[in-house]
Amino acid sequence: MKERVKDSQFTWEHAKDFCESQTESEEELTREMVCRISDKWSLWTMSVIAELRQPMRFSRIQDRVDGISQKSLTKTLRALERDGLITRRVFAEVPPRVEYAITALGSEMLDNVAPLWLWVAQRVKCFETSRAAFDGRKTPTRQQNA
Repeated sequence: MKERVKDSQFTWEHAKDFCESQTESEEELTREMVCRISDKWSLWTMSVIAELRQPMRFSRIQDRVDGISQKSLTKTLRALERDGLITRRVFAEVPPRVEYAITALGSEMLDNVAPLWLWVAQRVKCFETSRAAFDGRKTPTRQQNA
């Protein structure tokens, strides 16, 4: 079965040309941000904060990001705040209250990542089929050098 390649306005050559025009520090930050959006917790945390369209407290975020530890959530929120994707607001109360909100930049990132997320979700069966086929293959035994 021959797969069809979709025509697109995007080209890897264009991306490569743009990246080659970046300074070394810009290129490094670009890579860091791509890693940020592909790490285990960042997008999920951002989507939880953005979903309600209102500031959220730490414990409420943790309740909605299933499986994240307090330490991982703290680290994730700090990184997202540092990158300008969320804001953190501390209220001078006893005990102190802290709320997190998505920024315009964070919303823009989610808007651009959402189509990819949906594409993956719509093709879960394809991935399952491919994995099952791969896992079902007999792997050749390695011959030891004698």
